[in-house]
Amino acid sequence: MKIAIVGTGYVGLVTATCLAEVGFDLICVDIDMQKIETIEKGESPIYEPGLGDMLKRNIEKKRMTFTTSLAEVMPEVDVIFSAVGTPPDEDGSADLQYVLDVARTVGQNMQKYVLMITKSTVPVGTAEKVRKTVQDELDKRGVEIDFDVASNPEFLKEGDAINDFMKPDRIVCGADTEKARDIFRKIYNPFVLNGYPLFFTDIASAEMIKYAANAMLATRISFMNDVANLCEIVGADIDMVKKGIGADSRIGSKFLNAGVGYGGSCFPKDVKALIKTADNHGYSMEVLKAVENVNDRQKTILFDKLMDFYNHNLEGKVITLLGLAFKPNTDDMREASSLAMIEKLSTQKCTIKTYDPIAMPEAQRRIGNEVLYCNDLYDALEDSDALLLITEWTEFRVLDMDKVKKVMRNPVIFDGRNIYNGEEVKAAGIPYFRIGKQA
Repeated sequence: MKIAIVGTGYVGLVTATCLAEVGFDLICVDIDMQKIETIEKGESPIYEPGLGDMLKRNIEKKRMTFTTSLAEVMPEVDVIFSAVGTPPDEDGSADLQYVLDVARTVGQNMQKYVLMITKSTVPVGTAEKVRKTVQDELDKRGVEIDFDVASNPEFLKEGDAINDFMKPDRIVCGADTEKARDIFRKIYNPFVLNGYPLFFTDIASAEMIKYAANAMLATRISFMNDVANLCEIVGADIDMVKKGIGADSRIGSKFLNAGVGYGGSCFPKDVKALIKTADNHGYSMEVLKAVENVNDRQKTILFDKLMDFYNHNLEGKVITLLGLAFKPNTDDMREASSLAMIEKLSTQKCTIKTYDPIAMPEAQRRIGNEVLYCNDLYDALEDSDALLLITEWTEFRVLDMDKVKKVMRNPVIFDGRNIYNGEEVKAAGIPYFRIGKQA
C-alpha cells in the first residue's frame, strides 16, 4: 500500500515520519520546493523533540520520498492523507481553499480507486465538500472511478507529538464504507497490536470530535484562569483549589493550571472555527465565546500587574520576558501570550528584553527589532526592572535568586505560570506576583 501525505507542516511531517517508522512507504508532497529540499536532507523545518532523528532514519531506509507534484504520483498512490493548512479566515471560519485544491488535483489525476483521508482540522461538512469537488472533476473528465473520502483527526501536542502519535489515547476514523474501514485497519494495525484503541464513527462525528476535544481543553484553561483571578480577589490559593477539585474523579487533574492563557496553532483557531460553524447554523456557542474573552484578557494579566506595581509609568524601565513560544518544547509563537505582552509593552516607552531557549529565530522573524534578544536568561535579566515569566521552560524552573537579585536593577518577579516557590523568592527579598494568589 502506497501512501501520500500532502502537506509537510507540523501534522503532515509528524504523520508521515511516524507511519514510516512502523514500516509504510510514504510519499511526502508539498508545493514549497525549498521545504522539500530541506526535508530531503533529513533536516526538519519545525522544532519537535525526536522528529529530526526519526526523519533521518526513515529517509536512510528509503521509506520516505518527496515531491512537489501530487499529480505525478497519483498513478502509484492508494491512500492520500490531506494535511494542508486550514488557517482562520477573517470571520474566524476555517479557510478550506488548500483542502479543496488537493481534492481538485485528485479528481483531475486519479486513475484508480483512492481513499482520501482528511487529517487537517476541518469543520463538520468538509468531507462532503471534498467528495463533491473530486466528483465534479471526474465528471469533467467523463470517467467513472470509485473513491472514498474519510476523516482521521489528529490529536498531537506540540512538544510531545511523536509520543502522541506512536502511543495514542485513541485513533478516530470517520468512514462510511467497509472498504475505507478495512484500509484504516491495515494502516493502524501496528498501533492496535500494541494495545492502542481504534474506533470508527461516521464522518461528521469524526470531524466534530477534533473541534470538541480542543474546545473542551480550552474551556478548562479559561475556567481555571477565571477562578484564579477570583482567588486573588477573595484571598484563596489557586494551587490549593486546583488540588481540591482535581481529586474529584469526575474532573481529574489535567489542564487545571492557571497561567497567562492558551495559544498555539490549534486551540485559538479551533475555538473560533467551532463558534463560526455554530453561527452559520443559527446557533450561538455562548460558553466558547466566554472562553475566548477570558483568554484574551488573561494574555495580558501580567501587564496589568506590572502597571499597578509601577504606578502606571514604565517610561525608562527595562522589562524582561522569559519565554516567547506559546508553550515549552516548541518554537511555535502562533497566538502566543508573549506577543500580546510585547504589543502592550511597546506602547509604554520601556525597553523590552527577551530570552527563549528555542523560539528566538521565530521571534525575530515575527517581530523584528522591536525587542532585544539575549544570549541566556541572566543576560536578559541584566539591569532589568522586572522579570515576566511567560513560558515555563525547564531551564527557567530553578533560578538562583541571589544572582537574580544581584543582576537586576530593581528585582521583581511576575510569574505567569506559578512555577516558583513564593517563600524562597520572598526570602531573597524579591517582590513576587503570581496568578491566582495574593502577593
